[in-house]
Parts: sequence; C-alpha cells; structure tokens
Amino acid sequence: MSSATPTSGTSPVRRLSLTGVLRLRRPSEIWFKPALSSVAAVAPPNLLLLALGRLDLAMYTMAGSLCALYAHNRPYAARARTLAWVVLGMIGGLAVALVTASLTRDAVVLVTVGALLAAVQKALCDATRVGPPGNVVLTFISSAALFVPQSLGQIPGHLALAAAAGVWAWLVGMAPAPVRPHGPERRATAQALNAAAYAAAHGTGADEDHAPARAAGYAAVQAAWQTLLALPTTGARAATRHALERLVVRAEVALAAPADTDPERLRAWAHALHGAGRIPRTGDTPADTDELLGVDAELAARPVPLWRRLGPLAPIAARTALGCALAGYASLALGIGRPYWALVTAAALYQANLTLTWSRAVQRVVGNLAGVLLFAAIAPLAHLGQALLVLCCLALNFGAEALITRNYWLGSVCVTPMALLVTEFAGYQATGDLMTERAVDTVVGALVGFLAAVVVTNRRAGNRVEQAVTAADRARERAARLLAEPAPAPGALESARRGLAVALTDLRATADGAAGEWWGRALPQERVVLAERSGHRTLAEAVRRQAVRPDRGAGTRTEDVRP
Repeated sequence: MSSATPTSGTSPVRRLSLTGVLRLRRPSEIWFKPALSSVAAVAPPNLLLLALGRLDLAMYTMAGSLCALYAHNRPYAARARTLAWVVLGMIGGLAVALVTASLTRDAVVLVTVGALLAAVQKALCDATRVGPPGNVVLTFISSAALFVPQSLGQIPGHLALAAAAGVWAWLVGMAPAPVRPHGPERRATAQALNAAAYAAAHGTGADEDHAPARAAGYAAVQAAWQTLLALPTTGARAATRHALERLVVRAEVALAAPADTDPERLRAWAHALHGAGRIPRTGDTPADTDELLGVDAELAARPVPLWRRLGPLAPIAARTALGCALAGYASLALGIGRPYWALVTAAALYQANLTLTWSRAVQRVVGNLAGVLLFAAIAPLAHLGQALLVLCCLALNFGAEALITRNYWLGSVCVTPMALLVTEFAGYQATGDLMTERAVDTVVGALVGFLAAVVVTNRRAGNRVEQAVTAADRARERAARLLAEPAPAPGALESARRGLAVALTDLRATADGAAGEWWGRALPQERVVLAERSGHRTLAEAVRRQAVRPDRGAGTRTEDVRP
C-alpha cells in the first residue's frame, strides 16, 4: 500500500508541481443530486422574495438554502442529524456576523472576526468530516454578512428567514428517502466493490506500482463501513444493513487476497446494487458469518471525543485564521470595497497539507478568473430584469454543483459569476468595477493565503506518522498472535483483521498528509514501508485462514462464498 521509498529522511522543501492540477476527473455518480437539491432549495425562497419585491433579503434565505448541499453521501437517518447540525451551524455563524456588523463598522475588526469564524468553521468541519462542500459555504455566508449594514432590531427577522430556508433545505435533502430509502448505503457498498474489483484486476501485491489502486480500494471500503455503521442495528433496516455488510466484507477479502478473487463477480454485485432491486447474496450461511462479529466490535468502540479530533487540526486552524486575516487586511490596504472576497478565497485554499493547498490555490485562481470572464458575458442578460437575474443565478448554481466533482476549478467558473450576481440582488452595479475587484481579491487572497500556509508549519505531522506506524504494528501483532492459535475465539480474528485494515488505511493517509508538508522533521519512511508490507502480508494470511472456503459452485453464481 505504500507509495514511499525506504529512506531515512525527506527534503524540507518539496517541489510544487502543476502537473495534473487542472486535469478533469470523471463526474461523481450522483453529481445531479446536489445540483438539483441546490436549485430546489434556493429557487422557492428567491422567487418568493422576487414576487414580494424584496430580493435584497436573498442573502439571508440563501444562508439556509445552501445547507441542502451537504450530506448527500450519508444514510437518511444520519443525513437528518447532519443537516440539522449544518443548519444550526450556519445560523450560528450568521448570528455572530450580524451581531458584529450591528456593533461596529470598523473594517479591520470585521475582517478579524471573519478570519476567526473561518478558522472555527474549518476546524469543526474537518473534525466532524462534514462535507463536501465543507467550511467554504459557511465562511462565504458569514463573511459576506459581516459587511452588510445591520441594526440589532433587524437581526431576529434576518435569522428567521435563514432558519425558514434551512428547514426547507432539510426537507429537500430528505425528500428522496421515501423513494429510495437505502440509496446512500447501496451506493457506498457498490463503490467499495468496484474499487476492490479494480484493485484485484490490477494486482494488489507488495509492488509499489499497485499501491494507488490498493489505497483507493481500502479508502472506499472504509467509507462504506462508516456509512453502514451509521445505520440502525435493529428494525426493518437491519436486514438490509447485514446484507450490505456481507458484500463489504467480500470487498475487504478481495483487497487482502486478490489471488482468490473474481473481479467480475464483484462488479456484477456492484451493478446489482444500482436501482432498487434485490441485494445480491454472497452465498454465506448463518454458520459462515463469523466475520460479521467484527462489526459488533466496531459498534461497541467508543467514538473519539471531538476535542481529541480537534487537536491535530490546530495548525490548519491557525493557517486559516492567519491567512484569512492577512488576505482581508491586504484587500483593505488596496482599497477594495469587499475584503470578504479575499478572505473567502484564502479560506477555500487550506487542505490537509501544503502541497494540496498549493493545488487548490492554482485551481481557485484559474476558476475565479475564468468565472469573471463568464460574468462579463452573462451580466448584460441578467441586467434586463430581476427575474432574469434570479434565473441566471439558479442556472449557475446548478452548473457549479454539476461540474465541481470534475475539478474544483471548473465548478469555480460557475460559482464566481453566481456570487457576483448575488451582490446585485439589492441593485445593479457597474460590471467593470465588480470584475476588477473580484479578480484583484482572488489573486490577493490566493497569494497571501498560501504564504500564510508556508509560514504556519505543521510540525506535528511527523509525530502523527510515528503514532500511526506504532498503531499499525500493534494491530499486526494482535492479528499475528491470533493466527498462531489453532482455534481463535469466534469473531476475534475477524475483529483483529478489520482493525489491522483500518490501521493500515490510517497509516497511509497520515503518511501521505505528512509527506506534503514543508519544514517538518524527517519522516520515518522506511518504517512506514516495512509496516505496510508486513501488515498486508498478515492481512492476506488472515483472509486465507478465515475467509477462503471450499467453492459451492463455479462461475459467477452468488451462492459462491468467495468473491
């Protein structure tokens, strides 16, 4: 699973490449869902305000409506909770911004508060894994609200508009549940099966050429487990959950023992999960499902407290606060009337490490500048009437969500003119001035934001790699001890195997994140490679010991236990 080479150290400064930064990917399987949800959530409030002649209030309704962009990959029970928290978080950030705006018009204070809000939103979204789109939408709304003149008496009404639109967004997000109640978990399982089939077909041995396929396979499997573990363990949905769990187990087996895998069977199972048909059977009998006892161990494990998840994110939060503040101050120094554009640009850059932040900075600049040119083409049409202004924004909203999964810059091409048109809901403005200010703020925000990321180092990354290697070694030793026993307790070996798979996945993610940082101490690359190689050998041995059973048939019948 390693992509590293055995070496005792790493260079403190790494080359920042442009290769592949703007390359388009295949669209997400459900690209149309967030796109349609966004339009369905935004359109009714905006059209109602248009009918009432109060489009100037659209910023507050959009705060709630844009919550519909979240949680499309989560089962509906978990989605209901997540969307509720997103709406509350959006209203909370908006409330802080509006109160601040009502108390002071000092631009430096407003930028400072916006930067602190952005850092808190970034840390909480990363710690809770809320996203996509993560913290950017929250920061866009709260930062823009800081620069809208307010009085304390107006705030309750504005928050009520946001809350009402948030409730509507929650209903839009939950609307597919009666039609396809198991859609999210079926898609997650299908993605795990397809990723495992691809990895098995392209080899998953210790050869480093196969590391990317294997890493992607394990990431898809872990995402599927996170989705399934969010489902109820009892009731009508339990049977569906258990059937999907068996399929994810088959995907795990395929990754650990590719020689015993039929990739075509995995693909056939994945294909059968699309739509609302019956879930394919793996051929397991009740006596053959010891591996599912490992799921009970995961359910019994206590979740990591939020404060412990926030700890490792302190450098990213510091980068966000410093970068956003400096970007806003630089915009003010240049005399730009909307420093929150530079602030939001900086907030959108920060990723897991400096290398990924660089890639996002390039994508942001390219997408925003192209979006400014698109705005120049659209503005004459939008200025023909407020109805056309609203319709143009809705079309751009759909385009942004439909295209952003191809590459961030492509979605930004639609986001930028949409944001510019939204500023004209209260009244038309000079197109040239808007274009100039947005272009300057984009460049300033990206440049200053990236420099802040260079200055604020993440020196804890090396320590976390050491901890991840230790955790992987302990997980491997536990599995090896059970393999040495002639008859381990039911479920114990499967629990140990699953724990080892999780530890190896965490190790690869931690090592990749740390490898993209600058100025850190040398990483233990040789230990990472050895831990991964020995861990995967132990995984394969555990699978052969536990999951490879005599075939009950041939070909691709679902009754066959082996994938």
